[in-house]
Amino acid sequence: MSQGTLVLTRQDVEKCIAMPQAIEIVENAFKAHGQGLTQMPAKIYLHLDKYNGDFRAMPAYVKEPEACGIKWVNVHPDNKKYGLPSVMALIILSDSKTGFPLAIMDGTSITNLRTGAAGAVAAKYLARTDSKRIALIGCGVQATTQLMALREVFPISTVSVFDSLEPQANAFIKKTRSLVPKIKKHATIAECLNGADIIVTTTPSREPIVQSQWVAKGAHINAIGADAKGKEELDPKILTRAKVVVDDITQALHSGEINVPVAKNLFRKSQIYADLGEIVTEKKAGRQARDEITLFDSTGLAILDIALAQYAYLQAVSVNRRKLRKIKFY
Repeated sequence: MSQGTLVLTRQDVEKCIAMPQAIEIVENAFKAHGQGLTQMPAKIYLHLDKYNGDFRAMPAYVKEPEACGIKWVNVHPDNKKYGLPSVMALIILSDSKTGFPLAIMDGTSITNLRTGAAGAVAAKYLARTDSKRIALIGCGVQATTQLMALREVFPISTVSVFDSLEPQANAFIKKTRSLVPKIKKHATIAECLNGADIIVTTTPSREPIVQSQWVAKGAHINAIGADAKGKEELDPKILTRAKVVVDDITQALHSGEINVPVAKNLFRKSQIYADLGEIVTEKKAGRQARDEITLFDSTGLAILDIALAQYAYLQAVSVNRRKLRKIKFY
C-alpha cells in the first residue's frame, strides 16, 4: 500500500477487535505500564459547564508492542435528547519512528471495549475466582461492555441491575438477557447489591449512591462512573474498608472515585494500595483473603486506547488491505 492515512469507521474497528482480544491487549498494556514501558501524560480537560459536558485529550506511547497516538473524547450526559451518544471519540494513530499519521479512526467503540476489558482485568486479579453474582448500578453502554467482559473471566450465573430510569433498565435486560443465565431488575440499589460478588457502578453521579452497609465482605467493586473532577458514586466509608487499586494514581486523584473523598480529607493518597500495573506485574499481591473488599477505581487510560487502536490498524491492513479508505496529507 502506498503511504497514506487510513480512515477507519466504527464498523471497521468493531470488525477488527472482539472482547477476548481486547482483554488480552488491555492486560498487556497494564503490564507494560507496571514495567515502566509507557508514557502517558495526565488527561487534559476542557470543561464546558454551559453544555454540561467536557472534552479530554489523551496522548500515549507504549514501547512494547509499540504504539503511539492520541484520543480526543467528549462526555456530554445530555446527548440523548440530540440522538447522540454521551461519549464519542476520535483516535489519531502515528508512526513512532517518523511521526506519520497512520490512521484516523473511530474511538468510541475502542473506549467502550477498553473500559469493559479493564474492569475484567481488575476483577481477574481482585475478585474471588468463583464469583458468580454480578450487580450493575447503571444500565448504559458501559454496563453492557462490563458485562460482556466479565463473562469472559467468570462463570456468571446471576446479574442484578438497577437504573434510576426504568425504561433504560428494561432496554438493557432485553439487550443482554441472552448473555447470562439469569438477569433481574431491582427497585433499589440495596436490593440489587444483596449477595453480589462483583459490583459495577457506571453512573455519572456526583454524590454517593452506594452506601457502605450495602456492600458485603468479600465483594469486589469496579467503580467506573467517576471519571471527572467532582464525580462520586460510593460512600467514602467503603474506601476505608476496601483494598483500593487505581488504574493510574495521578488521574485517580484528579478525576477518579477517590477524587472527592481526597479533596474532603476523607481518604488519603497513602491509603491507595496499588495501581493495577503493579498487580499485573506481581509487584504487589491482588486479593489475599476471601472476605476482604477490593475496589478498582477506573479513570480510563490512554495507553489502553492506543494499544487497541494499534491492533485494530494492523488487523485492518492485513485483513482488508485493498478496500481500506485512505487520504493523503503529505
